[in-house]
Amino acid sequence: MEFQDKVLKCIDCGADFIFTAGEQLFFHDKQFKNEPKRCKSCKAKRVAVLGATSPPVANHVSNKIETRTKCSQCGKETTVPFKPTQGRPVFCRECFQQRRTTAVSA
Repeated sequence: MEFQDKVLKCIDCGADFIFTAGEQLFFHDKQFKNEPKRCKSCKAKRVAVLGATSPPVANHVSNKIETRTKCSQCGKETTVPFKPTQGRPVFCRECFQQRRTTAVSA
């Protein structure tokens, strides 16, 4: 498949910008369905405002699992970021750190 440079219009500033053949190949390889909507400078401004790694707050859905359980070592009630598997011990943060440092120094 051969790509040719395209002229697109930025939805923010209205300026024309080039969607290069190389960029099109990249989009094709990544199976992106949509062409870019913003020129490089408007995209940079948007990333700076929204934050490079965090999605917009309105679209953010947390899939984090929190499970309340008792520590297998000290018996203290704690929460863990996973669903415990039956038969496997679960430790509170303090006991986990203690076991970790003991294992490293042994």
